[in-house]
Amino acid sequence: MCTAISFKTKDHYFGRTLDWECSYGEGVTITPRNYPFSFRTVGEMHTHYALIGMAVTSENYPLYYDATNEKGLSMAGLNFPDNAYYGEKKQGVDNIAPFEFIPWILGQCATVAVARQLLEHMNMVNIAFSEQFPLSPLHWIISDREESITVESVKEGLKIYDNPIGVLTNSPDFNMQTFNLNNYMRLSTKNPQNDFSKDLKLQIYSRGMGGMGMPGDLSSMSRFVKASFTKLNSVSGDTEQESVSQFFHILGSVFQQKGCVVCDGGKYEYTVFSSCCNADKGIYYYITYENNQITAIDMHKENLDEKELMLFPLIRKQQIKRQN
Repeated sequence: MCTAISFKTKDHYFGRTLDWECSYGEGVTITPRNYPFSFRTVGEMHTHYALIGMAVTSENYPLYYDATNEKGLSMAGLNFPDNAYYGEKKQGVDNIAPFEFIPWILGQCATVAVARQLLEHMNMVNIAFSEQFPLSPLHWIISDREESITVESVKEGLKIYDNPIGVLTNSPDFNMQTFNLNNYMRLSTKNPQNDFSKDLKLQIYSRGMGGMGMPGDLSSMSRFVKASFTKLNSVSGDTEQESVSQFFHILGSVFQQKGCVVCDGGKYEYTVFSSCCNADKGIYYYITYENNQITAIDMHKENLDEKELMLFPLIRKQQIKRQN
């Protein structure tokens, strides 16, 4: 399971957690402008916007979990079990497989508004990348510095939702996630008032009591509430250091620790990695479960007119700075 957020100080930042029971060998991947994307039904895209993000590379093809293009448009796919539906090919539309969706949008769209136009003529089709990488049930968040949308391919068709919260987790669908926020409208960053009874002299005995009732479990609906409250009430300075640090603190509110969620086979779901991309500058930051030192990769320090993928393996061993 996962959590993604869009966050703005002076610059726009976008990132996510990947919560799963294992790693698939993912790494930060830059796709330069002249790398030829080959799509299963709509041909090739020989030139496109450059991308940076987290991906597994198979057969020299980047299977992006999340990415940002050089124009500042960002996108992430999150697990959407029991809800995602991919249909058969249709005539007169762009039939795009789920694993192609991120490069299809980010390769040619500079803003969410342009992405909306492509989505009007797109069908999500049930084509897997390979036997090794079968179809994954996903939904997506697409963000620029002005707005975010959520895209869900379900049996009723392709649904596009405005996402003013700038947060996405997993199932259930986005409508249910946002409706559930009504149950928490009394959460506050301030001390609560005594509305229990005028006959009782109840008192404040601790800071943070305005947040009592906020869910703290690791389910997707609870993480949506917690991440939304934390992000929407977050206060940060405008410097790069302050903004990136605050971004990871927001994601930290929903980190999963090994042992707290037991999966089939005795494995544990945990936060494999967390990312934060300065979408305006093309700098991709990440931490891993084993290494909480922030690592940065700047796409603009590479030649973006190349034709070959640029791969940066994750630094997973803990990095400790010793002061004495």
